[in-house]
Amino acid sequence: KFEEFSVSDLLETLEARSGGTRVIVLVDAEDLCIAMSALQAGSYAYGRLPISDDELRMLVQSALPLPAPSACEDLSVKGRPLSRLDELRGQSDAMQALYEEVLKAASAEIPVLLIGETGTGKDLVAQAIHRLGERRHEPYLPVHLGAVPSELAASELFGHVKGAFTGATRDREGRLEAAQGGTVFLDEISEVSPGLQAKLLRFLQEKQFERVGENRTRRADVRIVAATNRHLEEEVKAGRFREDLLFRLNTVQISLPPLRERREDIPLLARRFLDFFARQARRATPELSPAALGALLSYTWPGNIRELRNVLERAMILWPAQVIEPEAFPEPIAHQGATAAPVLGGNYSLELIEREHILRVLARTSTLEEAAHILGIDASTLWRKRKKYEEEG
Repeated sequence: KFEEFSVSDLLETLEARSGGTRVIVLVDAEDLCIAMSALQAGSYAYGRLPISDDELRMLVQSALPLPAPSACEDLSVKGRPLSRLDELRGQSDAMQALYEEVLKAASAEIPVLLIGETGTGKDLVAQAIHRLGERRHEPYLPVHLGAVPSELAASELFGHVKGAFTGATRDREGRLEAAQGGTVFLDEISEVSPGLQAKLLRFLQEKQFERVGENRTRRADVRIVAATNRHLEEEVKAGRFREDLLFRLNTVQISLPPLRERREDIPLLARRFLDFFARQARRATPELSPAALGALLSYTWPGNIRELRNVLERAMILWPAQVIEPEAFPEPIAHQGATAAPVLGGNYSLELIEREHILRVLARTSTLEEAAHILGIDASTLWRKRKKYEEEG
């Protein structure tokens, strides 16, 4: 059984000692996040414990004839695999529920619609669904529709033939063809034009399409995962989005929690980010002062995990001391540190600092619900933490 932060280290050691070894990771049913991290770091497959002899035999046999997928090169530093899926780590109830939804979605072949604010990690969840599913050894191709000009979006998805429009100097396959057998992630699906919505609907219904400027009908066996930060039901009412397309995409819907609704995960995420940036900078991992962690826990994080990552990267660059203070953060985050009075001195673990912050809030409030509202966590989660602290003394 793996500890949460040892999987990448183990895979790195195996790669160093026996390059090309195909690794199958076995995890407990509740440790889906470890499975996702292991797959992204380069393991061949995963299985869920308890596992039968037949299931284990099938896993091993499936690994024998196929080459192991390489670690994601653009997420590595000096050969060490570093997974962006770490941003999905969390011990909160909200994240545990998300892991279960991801696992269920990965085991199916139907379209998935991801709903969440900017920066919550919709692209990472889409990757996880692909990497945990039957199509994991086939291509995964993202299309960021908000960044593609509307007049080129059809070409990006379906491809075009030479002469189809100005600048089309050769035939070009689209993402749907290129991802044959795999998954296409359609980010910002709400930005699609009405004409392209009709073509997408046809593809979802029939798996058929034509390249721009061509009459030949083509087929592609591709799973679609779409994402949006808008309420598509409201877009339908406003006449900007097709209701029938929404029904097709919305077969499975997964809502991603904003960071302010899972504040108890901030210490874990902060430690992971600081470790990551410290390795990049070849320096020791800095500590967060109690006031600094209090500031992070008190901030509302409109940019969610992406904003937290950027804030800590900035602090690593601009703050040379080994203990990060609130002054290393931009306003208004630094201002939060003024109200998060430190009660600890020295270098304490993030877990201990989080405990002290929670106990301070509990002491200042009259009800558990009020404290949970201030902390931005579920009352049930806070109740369990308080009970744990009482048992520890």
